[in-house]
Amino acid sequence: MGGGSYLLCCFPRSCRDMTYSPSTNGKLPDTMPIFPLEGAVLLPGGELPLNIFERRYLAMVDAALGQGRWIGMVQPRQNQGDKEDGIQTLFSIGCAGQISSFSATKDNRYFITLTGACRFSITTELEQADGFRRIKPDFTAFEDDLEPEPLDTRQRADLFRALKDYLGWSGYDADWDALENAPDPALVASMAMACPFAPAEKQALLEASSLVPRTRCLVTMLDMARHDEAETVDHARH
Repeated sequence: MGGGSYLLCCFPRSCRDMTYSPSTNGKLPDTMPIFPLEGAVLLPGGELPLNIFERRYLAMVDAALGQGRWIGMVQPRQNQGDKEDGIQTLFSIGCAGQISSFSATKDNRYFITLTGACRFSITTELEQADGFRRIKPDFTAFEDDLEPEPLDTRQRADLFRALKDYLGWSGYDADWDALENAPDPALVASMAMACPFAPAEKQALLEASSLVPRTRCLVTMLDMARHDEAETVDHARH
């Protein structure tokens, strides 16, 4: 994919980063470009900042800006042998996001933010345009992403307990006032996207059937990560 890094920091530090208002205008795209990026998932309600510098992906952003601002984020499969005709195969489920912020630099890069709206499954991959990949998405199984079921008090409290344990142990900083005031989808999405989980774990969070089971999965992953880190430190001391 070329030098440099596409991912910018997506760890939320202010209320500005914790809104949830997907602007679909009742219309999801029939076709859209996709950005395959390992280790990066976009979730409904989440915001993903990206640094775009490859020519084909600059063209992708240009095309998206002229066609509803939609881009689909999809992870490639990790096994480098998973290729068809030299093109790396993808997970079948991704998330559609709209470009919610955009800036261009003097050295021919774009800084964009994608706001996650709804997951999709890939039905057909279309002919490439200007080097970037395009698909026909199917949103049918994921329409509840647009109006997710809220967490109850216990579920939200359990998530905050796991977050505080994990972030406190790992040394990450967080704006707890912002997190406390965040809508459920933005809170869960931001934490799931920002924490350094493995690509397969992030895909599991993406593919959870809805917000509530995704939250349960996130709590389990946070608890397991903290436990694993504690064991590593304990073994190092002995």
